[in-house]
Parts: sequence; structure tokens; C-alpha cells
Amino acid sequence: MTEKTICVLGGGIGGVAVANRLKSALGDAGRVVIIDKSPDHVFAPSFLSVLTGDRRPADIKRPLAGLSRKGIEFINAEVKAIKPEESLILAGDEQIRYDYLIVALGARANLAAVEGLADAAINLYSLDGILKLKERIETFGGGEVVILIPSMPYKCPAAPYEAAFMLDAAFRRRGLREKANISVYTVEPLPMPTAGPQVGQAIKGMLAGRKIDFKPQMTIKSVSAGKELVFADGTTKRADLLVTIPPHKAPDVVKAAGLTNEAGWIPVDPKTLKTKFDNVFALGDVTAVKLAGQYKPDKPLMLPKAGVFAHAEAEIVAANIVADITGRGTRREFDGHGSCFLELGDGTAGYSKGDFFALPHPEVSMKGPARRFRLYKILFEKWWFWRSF
Repeated sequence: MTEKTICVLGGGIGGVAVANRLKSALGDAGRVVIIDKSPDHVFAPSFLSVLTGDRRPADIKRPLAGLSRKGIEFINAEVKAIKPEESLILAGDEQIRYDYLIVALGARANLAAVEGLADAAINLYSLDGILKLKERIETFGGGEVVILIPSMPYKCPAAPYEAAFMLDAAFRRRGLREKANISVYTVEPLPMPTAGPQVGQAIKGMLAGRKIDFKPQMTIKSVSAGKELVFADGTTKRADLLVTIPPHKAPDVVKAAGLTNEAGWIPVDPKTLKTKFDNVFALGDVTAVKLAGQYKPDKPLMLPKAGVFAHAEAEIVAANIVADITGRGTRREFDGHGSCFLELGDGTAGYSKGDFFALPHPEVSMKGPARRFRLYKILFEKWWFWRSF
């Protein structure tokens, strides 16, 4: 059997998962190459554990070069060009020809999309931002705390609400809670709207129980150097501590390759993750997976951008490429099932799971809060590193 080259762009959850499954199944029949500009895989679901001090940055990183012990090649370079018509990748000074391509480059922060946001706010979705927020929590003396969700879609829909609960818990431990007013300003109608009104109302109730103000359907216009937020309806809000979910966009290189739709994301077949190009797949946060089920006919829903879906999609893509190359195994389809933990900052967590492909709309339920769900999240991190590296 002639060796096939499978090129994986991106060393995040989806990229690492698909590379592992492919190499394990193909052995010498497949050359598996991961390309990423970062030398490390960083396990983003544990960012908030760094915020609480339960993890150090080094605890949630692994060198991607370490995948070589499994026979996976790693090229530490920025992807400069994707040429699907030529089956060619330009990365750094190298040219890589592929038989199969998997784009798992994720979403990029686009703080410049909102005037003044980059200078005024702490980015919750970067490790540097997490460390800055940790320091601010330890020195904060009181005032207005705002968590801002300026646009959709964004990665890990639970994270901003987890951050709100963790800030509440941290200020209570320091005896500062009565001096800290915490608010969530979001463009969403409810927390985690794709999960449906039942889950959204449950989280809204948890916020109210902690005296965290929830301000829905607020579109940010600009932020001043003095941390005054100006919204599209003329409302203003001053923040002493401003934490933001960055606006997201796909990497420019995938747009230049002609892979994206009008919204700037890569549309894929929801069940196979195939793109419009032969033997080119995309998975994880860089994709746009339209859901057939919807709550409002005039506003179609999209599959949330979350690691659990990137992981599940990786399994499907790997199985089908292996079947294609070897003629063995069973072809599979992504079924839209996913789950999510919601940390509450007091040693407990909620747990939601459901079928996002269900009709007439996604069917998602939430359990908890309970201490065992937080334990499950910690154990998953340990399992992930053990199995992946």
C-alpha cells in the first residue's frame, strides 16, 4: 500500500485528536503531519483552573514535538498559504504536498473589531489575559466589574458565565463581595442560547442567585480609555475591571484559500466535515455547521464552537479517511451530540448535554450543580494528556 500524506493544520484539541487517531490506525500506511506556529499544545479548557490557582501555565501545556514518539511529524511554522487545487501547503520555508488535508486552525481573537477594546479590557481567552486577571483579582479593592460578550459566535459558550461565578467566589473569599458589582453584558438573548431556553433560564437564575446582573441583547459600540462602555442603543457603563470575550474571526489564510463563506467561516457537511474541495476536511472552531433545528425560523442556529465538538468531529474525520485509504473499517457520521461543564467557583459545577441535531430544535438538559461534575472535568484533563501525549 502506497503511503498517503495527511496534513493537519492546527495543534489544538481537534488537530491533536485527529492526528493521533489517524496514525494509530494507519501505521506505516499514513504519513501524518501537524503544522502549527506555536510549539505547544495548550489545553484551553483548563484556563480557568489557572485563574483559580489550581493549575500553573506549565501544567496545561505539552510540546507538540512530543507527538513524534507516536510517529506523528510536527512542523513548527505558520501556515502561509493553502492551495486546495494543487494539494499544497506553504508553511514557513516548506512546501508540503498532501493526499488529505484537515483544517483545524481554530478561531482568532479580533479585539480590533471594537474601538478601544484591546486597550481597556482583559482577554479571557488568552493565557496572558488569564494571568493578568488573576493578578487583578488578588489586588482588586472593589468597584464595577463587567464581563463583556461583544459578538457571536465565540468559543466555549460556558466560559464567560464560569468566569462570572469564579469572580463572585473569589471576591467572597476576600470579603469584598459587597464592594464588587458584577455584570454580564452580552449580545445574546439568554446565556448559551443554542442550548435552548431551559438551559439559558437556568443559568440566568444562577446568576441572579449570586447577585450578578445579566444584561442581554447589548451591542457594544466602543470602549474609552477610561473603561466606559458605549452601546448601540446609547446606554453607557463604566467599568473598574473589564473582562472581555474577544470578537472571533477565522484565520486570514483560510479566507485567502477560498474555503470560507460570507460570514468568514468554513462551511462543512454537518455529518462528514467535508469542505467543497476534494479530500479537504475542516473541524472545530474554524467551521460553520448549520443546525437544521432552530428556535426562531428567521435566525438559523449554528453548532457551538467548543472543544467537545472538535474532539467528536476528529473521530469522524479520522475514521472515514482510514476507511478510504485502507478499504477497512466502518464509515461514520457526526451525530451532533455534545456536553459541557459549567464551573460555579465554589467547588461545584453544572453539566449539560444534548443532541444539537435534534428536530425541531436542539434538545439539551442540565444537571447539578454538584461537586462530582467539577471532579469529572479535572479528571478529563488528566485523561486527555495521558491519551494524547
